[in-house]
Amino acid sequence: MTSSLASPTTRYALALAAAVGTVLFLLFGIGALGIVGEGDRDWLYLAAPAVLLVVAVATRFRPGGMVLALGAAAATTLVAGVVAVVLVAADDTAASIADVIMLTVMYAGLFAAGAWLFSRVPEPPVDAVA
Repeated sequence: MTSSLASPTTRYALALAAAVGTVLFLLFGIGALGIVGEGDRDWLYLAAPAVLLVVAVATRFRPGGMVLALGAAAATTLVAGVVAVVLVAADDTAASIADVIMLTVMYAGLFAAGAWLFSRVPEPPVDAVA
């Protein structure tokens, strides 16, 4: 007998909640607090949710596709972080390079954790009639 926590639907819902929660947390971090200090440099991090949405739609939100989508969002977050560190280092901004690195790794880690959760969801059977 399996528990309801082990059902594929529950696993998918938990993974989806983690993904949506990460995106909302990122948007809150950008909007309320700022990642790269004051200014308009935080827009770099908006590429991650955009990539996530494009890949998720392209793979029809299937668990395997969501693993790819969240992995791509994590990688995009890291690239945005590298660009942000270069911008902070090249400019006299109030942002700390250590803070930018820490926040970038945190958000990328949350996206990666969501990808791991989706990897634990079994793929539904493919219908014979498409």
